Amino acid sequence: MIEFRDVSKYYPTPGGRKVVLDHLNLTLPSGAKIGVLGRNGAGKSTLLGMVAGTAHPNRGEIRRHASISWPLGFAGSFHADLTGAQNVRFVARIYGMDTDTLVDYVEDFAELGEFMDMPVRAYSSGMKARLAFGMSMGIAFDWYLVDEITAVGDSAFRRKSLAVFQDRLREAGLLMVSHSIGTIRSYCDSGLVLEGGTARYFEDVDEAIAHHERNMRRR
Repeated sequence: MIEFRDVSKYYPTPGGRKVVLDHLNLTLPSGAKIGVLGRNGAGKSTLLGMVAGTAHPNRGEIRRHASISWPLGFAGSFHADLTGAQNVRFVARIYGMDTDTLVDYVEDFAELGEFMDMPVRAYSSGMKARLAFGMSMGIAFDWYLVDEITAVGDSAFRRKSLAVFQDRLREAGLLMVSHSIGTIRSYCDSGLVLEGGTARYFEDVDEAIAHHERNMRRR
């Protein structure tokens, strides 16, 4: 599970303090598939960043009683001068995995061929995304974070990727940010709605969507 203990997050702006979360106390149950909803600027990506540990609350703490993925497909942290294989080995060491096992998995999954042994700076954005997604699927996390899921590659690769992702979710929780209500309904059974510094959890995703849509109509 993931616990928010009196968590507040805000940013200074020219117009005053922008509050993302205000004294949030909440426990997200293990294995839940949660769609994160809110208007633009409500703090959805910031919340995922705090869960991932790449952003920090101004007060309070987030307790993670589980292993947490980086946002799926995120390719911003690769070392451009290292090869794809070297980047994978680095990540394997961080997560305590056998390096050869993870490299073999990613090499087979990402279908990058000889590019696995070339510097990442030579990769296209799609190749970086395939490498990152392959690493995400090669490590069995307790929670997966998704900020606008992106399909890369041809139709066969997309089908393979989604099938593997769905298989991982059988034993894991999910925090998903998406502007597509259809995508939220497809992957999530519960919801977390951000609005005006508050975060309200709904066990039923349709109730969360209805609450979010009411918020949007009051805009």
